[in-house]
Amino acid sequence: MPSDWVCPLFPNLALMWLVISLGVVWSMVWKGIALWRAGRNAHLVWFIVLFIVNTLGILEIIYIFAFSRKREASSMETESEKRVGKS
Repeated sequence: MPSDWVCPLFPNLALMWLVISLGVVWSMVWKGIALWRAGRNAHLVWFIVLFIVNTLGILEIIYIFAFSRKREASSMETESEKRVGKS
């Protein structure tokens, strides 16, 4: 490969670094939120998978909006059932 080769997608090196930096920040934000929720909901398998696999936030977003909500809804129902039983 010649030394003057240029990437066809990012002919400008500064643009390439900007895109990579934005991708890393995007991924870290979603990964942090997803790992926090997985730990809080005691989802050990999800925590390990989210920690190891890097999908630029796609898997993290799916977990946050599809799987972490079910635990919160069921825990809210049990808390309301406990309150009803106490009164």
